[in-house]
Amino acid sequence: MIEYVFFDLDGTLTDPGEGITNSVAYSLKKNGIEPPSREELYKFIGPPLVDSYMKYYGFSPDGARRAVDDYREYFRDKGIFENKVYDGVLELLEALKKANIKIVLATSKPEPFAKTILSHFELDKYFHFVAGALMDETRTKKGDVIRYALECCGSSNKESVIMVGDREHDIIGAKENGLRSIGVLYGYGSCEELTAQGADFIAQTPCDVAEIILKL
Repeated sequence: MIEYVFFDLDGTLTDPGEGITNSVAYSLKKNGIEPPSREELYKFIGPPLVDSYMKYYGFSPDGARRAVDDYREYFRDKGIFENKVYDGVLELLEALKKANIKIVLATSKPEPFAKTILSHFELDKYFHFVAGALMDETRTKKGDVIRYALECCGSSNKESVIMVGDREHDIIGAKENGLRSIGVLYGYGSCEELTAQGADFIAQTPCDVAEIILKL
């Protein structure tokens, strides 16, 4: 019996593609880099931003943190709302709530931004707890966020907790904490990416996520 479901945010509950890529493009321009196509920037959705700036554009750690500050100039006022809830997510959350399952957010997005997004889309009423990164770019790794959420929720029976996400970081973070995981295919990760990291279940739609959880 599942007691807690931990959800990733970007690419799992909401589609942030426009806002994140616009924010990345803004930051690249401020650093003298001509941004590529929007599709090329989708790889920034999911992983910690500092890591992505270093991996994809060769920024130093300090340079990457400054790029994140530039990113947030656009994101906090505009990009955060260039976002939409995936079809079927409300029904998924309602089904879990009716089953008395506690719903937790576990995201690498800074916690204040995550809470603003949940409130904006009126999703906050479904959540028992929100765990995110800190604004100083600590606690950004998904494994650390999940560990923090587990500690705050006080759940000692890991068999009763499952992680839901669209990228390999969600699956890796779940495994680091001894949790089962569901990889979703309607976000920004591929089936190959999710299965390669050992996702326990694969869901095509939010409805599939509900069916999997309610059968466990």
